[in-house]
Amino acid sequence: MSLHNPGPWWQVQSVSGLGRGITLRSAIVLSLVVGVIAGAFGASSSGSLFGRSVNLVKSTSVIERPVGSVAEIAQRVLPSVVSIDAKSSKGGSTGSGFVIDSRGYILTNNHVIAGSVTNGGDITVQLNDGSSYSAKVVGRDSAYDLAVLKIAAVQLKALQFGDSDKVAVGDSVIAIGSPLGLSGTVTLGIISAKDRAVTAGESNSENSFINALQTDAAINPGNSGGPLVDATGAVIGVNSAIASLGSNFGSQTGSIGLGFAIPINQARKTADQLIKNGKATYPVMGISVDMNYSGEGALIASNSQAIVPGGPAAKAGLKAGDIITEIDGRPIGSPEELIVAIRAQSVGDNVVVTYTRSGVAASATLKLTASK
Repeated sequence: MSLHNPGPWWQVQSVSGLGRGITLRSAIVLSLVVGVIAGAFGASSSGSLFGRSVNLVKSTSVIERPVGSVAEIAQRVLPSVVSIDAKSSKGGSTGSGFVIDSRGYILTNNHVIAGSVTNGGDITVQLNDGSSYSAKVVGRDSAYDLAVLKIAAVQLKALQFGDSDKVAVGDSVIAIGSPLGLSGTVTLGIISAKDRAVTAGESNSENSFINALQTDAAINPGNSGGPLVDATGAVIGVNSAIASLGSNFGSQTGSIGLGFAIPINQARKTADQLIKNGKATYPVMGISVDMNYSGEGALIASNSQAIVPGGPAAKAGLKAGDIITEIDGRPIGSPEELIVAIRAQSVGDNVVVTYTRSGVAASATLKLTASK
């Protein structure tokens, strides 16, 4: 389904290519802070104070960071998180990524590197230790906003995958990445909601429909493609988008506590396809929906091409003009929510579709097929 999304009220933005201008100013501020600290605590441990000899007591306490603490998790995860610089003839973008295979495979967002691919450019991956490598694109998919890169490095430490289906609202999470070019940034939050229908992308052809995890962990431009990890340090999501207030609420464009991540179960499945085939497929019903429909549910378009002949919807008896209201009991309030609900499934899955026709409710079971 090639669909245009008008966007929800909060206007989700992709986060590629922003924030380069902060680097110098941030360095100055940090230097001033370090200078103040050095001036305050840089004295020797013994000396003279008003003519008296004093011996300052040195601290002998050891800071313990138990397994499962934020500091301990960050220490384990950071070596596997990378910064990405994607240059092109029309500019460039920066983002994040993480190692998914010790042989040099990196997972990130498609929108981080799409401009470099389409406009002819170079992609550089910087590891946490500061070493840099030229990267090639193994495969990318705009439907799920994911891309796999490969660098000529071996024996990298890959992150452990968690199970995003088992994540609960309220679970503690940690976001790691390079917001505004500040690599190795760690922020803490919780899972605020699940199954958020989020549409992101910079053009109609590059729109991504994400069945997202929502988090209040601070995510800013440059975090795109970085990992969202759980309390064990396992990856449960790929940080991908943030909500902004828009012009009616002022000029704030950074984190407002509404960040969105692609669930890792979906990301892992897509990454496997990209590595094996260089491309990924997604499940479809074989219908076109009316993206301008403003009522509850998703309206199957009223034209002769709305139902693909021989497709899942046609075989299940759906018709143009039907309004889909549920998928497997999940309420569908808009065309975007229908697309997200279907793409959260797998090719070959059987789903129960609840719909209304001329005001009468009905249901049908159909088997999803692969996109072409």
